[in-house]
This record gives sequence, structure tokens and C-alpha cells, in this order.
Amino acid sequence: MSTTKIVSLLFYIAAGYDFLVGAVFLFVGPMLFNVLKDIPPNHWGYIQFPALTMMIFGVMFYQIGQKPEHNKNLIPYGVMLKLSYSGVIIWHWIANHNVPFIWKPLAIVDVLFLIAMLWAMNAIARITKPMQTY
Repeated sequence: MSTTKIVSLLFYIAAGYDFLVGAVFLFVGPMLFNVLKDIPPNHWGYIQFPALTMMIFGVMFYQIGQKPEHNKNLIPYGVMLKLSYSGVIIWHWIANHNVPFIWKPLAIVDVLFLIAMLWAMNAIARITKPMQTY
């Protein structure tokens, strides 16, 4: 399988994951908090806005998957999203700031996506590097 096809697959998986997780929190967030016995925030807007943001990033990841070489300029935004979320959650988790369980598995998955997206960014940059002429 070519590097471009592997990068496409990675971003299709990221698209499905982010869109699905966002949709779950948007549409069944209260039930999810109930099932996991986690304390929800004091206002559902604190869940709904990030859920919609994840769904938007899911659409962006799908676009990257369609044409990774053409949309390589979008990959750093995915890297920053994954670094932001996982960095904040893992920092508070390590600092023992009472991070609810519901956020921990998502942070671990985002670290894996972060690593994969950094690899993809590098791989696509190598493929699209212009030929030097002398």
C-alpha cells in the first residue's frame, strides 16, 4: 500500500472517530454521563460546542483523506487539535486534578492520533517536496 493510501486511511479513520464521538456527545451526552456515573458540567453548552467542533474537524479530516497531498496544509490543524486536547487532559490527570474518567480514554486515543498525524505530515511533506534542479 502506498504512503498516500495509508495517510488517506488514517484520516478517514480520524474523520469517523471525531465525527462519531462528537455526535455521541451532542445527541446522547446526558445519557453517557449517566451510564458512566460522571458528573456533567453545569451547562450542556460546555459539551455541545466541543461536540460540534469535533464533528467539524471530522469533516476536515475526511477532506484530508480525499486528497492528502492537496490538503496537506490542513494536517497541522489536526495535530494542534489532538495536542491541545490530549495535552490539557493528560496534564491535569498527571497533576491529580480529578479528571473524570469519561475524558481519559479520549485523551489516550488522541495521543495515538497525534503521533500518527505527525508521521503523516512528515510523509506527505517528503512525497510533495519539490525536485531540486541544478
